[in-house]
This record gives sequence, structure tokens and C-alpha cells, in this order.
Amino acid sequence: MSEISPKNEAFVPESKLTLSPLDKKLIFLLSGDLGPSERPYLELAQKLGLTEERVLEMIQSYRADGLIRRLGAVVVHQRSGFKANAMVVWEVPESDIDSIGLTMADLPYVSHCYFRPPLEGWPFNLYTMIHAKNNTELNQMITKMESLSKPISWQVLESVKELKKTSLNYFYDSL
Repeated sequence: MSEISPKNEAFVPESKLTLSPLDKKLIFLLSGDLGPSERPYLELAQKLGLTEERVLEMIQSYRADGLIRRLGAVVVHQRSGFKANAMVVWEVPESDIDSIGLTMADLPYVSHCYFRPPLEGWPFNLYTMIHAKNNTELNQMITKMESLSKPISWQVLESVKELKKTSLNYFYDSL
């Protein structure tokens, strides 16, 4: 199973890096909510008994080693006007999975794009999560995606109710 990202970055399932307890604590703190702050890295540094400069050096090291791809804000899409969301599953020829996956992943309204092997009775192998302001816009997006990918078949799995959405807190069991 592989992840297809818009930047065509390889998905690395395991890091060959050895992480110290301090590394794990910092990554745990980074994976949570930093909250509003003018100097969030200083606040992290204070929690860890480090300098802000040392925390920033550690983060840069993680990025250089490929452990962290990016840091970013998490936007609550429902509060920002995106009321219609759906996972759309596609059955595409496996020989075309990379090119179609990269095309889909490059669309601005696609937040997730994954290849998964099909299962007996479930032929879909490309999974996309899309976000729109309303159902009309959602349907237009799906129509465009269909025209770009020319799938064998596809199905919309609309979000009905969000039961849980959090960032994954890495290394919670190491603290």
C-alpha cells in the first residue's frame, strides 16, 4: 500500500532513525495543539528545558531526515464554510494508478489520496477525500475528477456525521 502525495514524495513506512526520549517528547508535543502564541517554539522549549534555538534545530533535523514533512495549521473545515465532504472511491486500472493518483492528488479540493488494494466484492483501489462548500459544488468536483480519471467505476461515500477527528499524537506511550 502506498501514499500518493501531490509532491510525489515517497511514503516511507519506517524510519531508520534512532529517536531519543527527548526527540519523542518533542515530536509528541509537536503533534498536539500548539495553541495561539507569538512564539510557540519558545513555549515548547520551556516545557522541555531547552532553548528555542535548540528546538528549532531539532525540528530542522527531523525535516532534513524526512521524519517530519511539514508543520501546519489544522483548519476545521465545517467552520470555514466547507459543509459538503465525501470520500470518493475509484476503480482504476492498476497500471494507471500512479498517474491517475497524482492527477487527483494535485487537485486543490482533494485533501487525501490513497491507493489500496481492491478486495473481493469491493473493486475500488483509489480513495480520495474531497471538500466543498455545498452539494452542488461537490458534485461538480466529482464530475471533473471522473472526466480526468475515466474510471471503470466509482462510488461516493458522503460524510454523514463526524465521530472523531484529531491529530495523531505520536509517542504518547513513551512519556
